[in-house]
Amino acid sequence: MRQHCAEIINKLPSHRLMALDVMRGLTITAMILVNNPGSWGAMYWPLKHAQWHGWTPTDLIFPFFIFIVGMSITLSVNSLRAKGITNQHILNAGVIRTIKLIALGWFLALFYYNFRDPSFSWLDDKFLQLRVLGVLQRIGLVYLIALCCYLYLSPKKIAITCIALLLFYGAAMLYIPYTLPNGEEVSGLWLHGNNLSAFIDNAVLGSHHLYYANAKPLPFDPEGLFSTLPAIASALSGMLAAVYLTKQPDLKKQARTLILLGTLAVIAGYAIAPITPINKALWTPSYVLLSSGLAAIFYALCSAILDIYKLRSWGAPFIVFGANAILFFMFAGVFARLLIMIPLGDSSLKGSIYGLIQLVISNDHLASFSFSLLFLMVSYGVMYSCYRKGIFWKV
Repeated sequence: MRQHCAEIINKLPSHRLMALDVMRGLTITAMILVNNPGSWGAMYWPLKHAQWHGWTPTDLIFPFFIFIVGMSITLSVNSLRAKGITNQHILNAGVIRTIKLIALGWFLALFYYNFRDPSFSWLDDKFLQLRVLGVLQRIGLVYLIALCCYLYLSPKKIAITCIALLLFYGAAMLYIPYTLPNGEEVSGLWLHGNNLSAFIDNAVLGSHHLYYANAKPLPFDPEGLFSTLPAIASALSGMLAAVYLTKQPDLKKQARTLILLGTLAVIAGYAIAPITPINKALWTPSYVLLSSGLAAIFYALCSAILDIYKLRSWGAPFIVFGANAILFFMFAGVFARLLIMIPLGDSSLKGSIYGLIQLVISNDHLASFSFSLLFLMVSYGVMYSCYRKGIFWKV
């Protein structure tokens, strides 16, 4: 294993900083780990989302990735501009990338067939009830809007836009009234299925196209339309962090500053939590401050370990996963669905594999976690094969 990791690290350009690459790989690895347990009913608490308000380590995964998207925009656009590529060409490519990400999200939403149920209708049960929004769709929308901000706004105006988005979203959620199905007019609620964001999702998209289609009184989507606004702010915070990194060449000063700013953001998030509770599904302003603050701190720690103190071998597997983050996400999504779809006896292929694990490991939580690790090991074999052959899927 040590030799394997060393080979990966030694092939990297000697001048390349690893912090962002490893952070991206860690984030996508964590996302796949928590999304593929042996049983959803047997999971350790750090691998589960908070039931509603509050947060767990799992609730930091998606905003960390969005933060990384913002950082990557800064670095990639700077590189493209240095090559003489115009803003219009960069924007055109960004639009195409967003369309591809949305299409891939829809593909995953539709990629399922229940072979064990003779009454299952893919047209009625999947296509006509397509979940319009989702993880890849949100990444695509956030990426495009954040890209436009970086192309046409100064860093100062980007910071103002970031703050304005949080203030507008928070004020709207608190003060704009909406009408419940029973005719009651309410405002300022942050409840499951009863908030302005849920009202907008239900009114625009319809209950059959939302993740929580049966939520009461209002169906909604955790990657909803209105809650995408503060998610853009998360990307802008990562963008601003990267702007600072490009202007400050001293790695130790970078780390110290990001830790300080990140700590202040976390404190600010908790300070406003009584007004706008920390909530991932609603992507509240307090949640943005908390998650972006912790993302900045986490990047600083990765930078210190990997690029300042040069302790790099442990990051090799995450370099592999991060280099093909979208391919990894798509492979995991298709692979996980195939395991469920393929019938094997009275169960599915996944159920049979998990059953074998349970024969060896009696503790349900450990058995479920072991299935997640096995899923990651298989995924790593595929991703490493792509990495070794130079196959990198750039959406």
